[in-house]
Amino acid sequence: MLLVPPGKESPKVPYLLNLVYVVLIVLSLPWLLYQAVRKGKYREGFAEKFLGWTPRRTTTGPCVWFHAVSVGEMNLLGPLLRRIAEERPDWQCVVSTTTMTGMALAKKRYPHLTVFYCPLDFSWAVRAAMARIRPAALVLAELELWPNLVRTAGESGARVAVINGRLSEHSFRGYCRIRPLVADLLRRIDSICVQDEVYAQRFRRLGAPEGVVHVTGSMKYDGAETDRDNTHTRQLASLAGFGDGDIVFLAGSTQEPEESVALEVYRQLRDRWPQLRLVIVPRHPDRFEAVARLLERSGLSWQRRTRLEAQGADPTARVLLVDAVGELGAWWGTARIAFVGGSMGSRGGQNMIEPAAYGAAVCFGSNTRNFRDIVAAMLQRDAAIVVRDQDDLADFVRQCLEQPAFAAELGRRARELVISQLGATRRTFERLTLLVGGTADRESNRHVAA
Repeated sequence: MLLVPPGKESPKVPYLLNLVYVVLIVLSLPWLLYQAVRKGKYREGFAEKFLGWTPRRTTTGPCVWFHAVSVGEMNLLGPLLRRIAEERPDWQCVVSTTTMTGMALAKKRYPHLTVFYCPLDFSWAVRAAMARIRPAALVLAELELWPNLVRTAGESGARVAVINGRLSEHSFRGYCRIRPLVADLLRRIDSICVQDEVYAQRFRRLGAPEGVVHVTGSMKYDGAETDRDNTHTRQLASLAGFGDGDIVFLAGSTQEPEESVALEVYRQLRDRWPQLRLVIVPRHPDRFEAVARLLERSGLSWQRRTRLEAQGADPTARVLLVDAVGELGAWWGTARIAFVGGSMGSRGGQNMIEPAAYGAAVCFGSNTRNFRDIVAAMLQRDAAIVVRDQDDLADFVRQCLEQPAFAAELGRRARELVISQLGATRRTFERLTLLVGGTADRESNRHVAA
């Protein structure tokens, strides 16, 4: 890649990037084919991804293109999109994603919006997508910076923003190795809204202009439901046959071997506490069947979420496998005891805000590097417990069962922490209003010129 000052970039740069991407795809082809054949991945959206043939916008007025990589980023857009619909109905919002799970969730959560697969970062694909969508602004959730996409957005007249920005220490060290390239890319972004001052300083050190970086807080707090009595949670609890006397222990966003760990903990405690129910929600849909086989081998009576409507809740089944996408947020509302997965393996943890917001007694493993700031805040307020292995998890669940007051107090502190952090969505919306407001005239002119 050639390093040149912004605004004087060699036209060869996009084509060099294209060559790099092609080489990477060729090298990864055996793995990609395996994923496509065995797990059904990467089959959908070929024309959108490789050719940029996204849905063509025919309306006038400001259009805001939101890009969310997968489920986590897609969920955090919810409160922001609702605020936009209420306060700026003149904006047309479209949403792109990268993964099949992200697409499934987008269609389910935002059926009134245009959703599509984001084009891969080939110059021809992103140019075609920009021409078809004509966005006034491209808004990237958290940190999904693709050089051709960002560059082409600017060249087409769209402003570019990062919202809910985060930059882990590990990613920061990696970007520092290619700082001149990253700095050039960051200077093309008009607004970077980050979760805290630590992330802000990392963006600035990588070359983001001072006036472009704004601390707006974490939108993930705003996206969390705090009322257990919400309609969706009540419906799911009724569907699963949960009674008032049941105590739900939910292991969510799990990876291997966390399902077997949670299952063994339940097995140890179920005889003494027959009111205990176990709910397992694997992080990735492609593991639903593997977890189902694990439950089948366990000898315990269990049921699938996807069969509850047709079969009804089995009163003898005290274990539930949630083999559905996009429901975890509501299922957390049924839990009194919560284990947040992805934290006993190598993934680096999953979002623990949702169970905390409901006031569940929250625990997670020791590997939570992806959520260091949230974990630090929860531990500082004694609002969560770290469990390092199966024995620790069993001790935690047992203590919650033996000492309901302990569990209730842990949950109360967690819920109060979430409530104290609310407001990031409003601050982010205000930044976007300033950004998109400056593009309305240009968007109208582009449409007339076309």
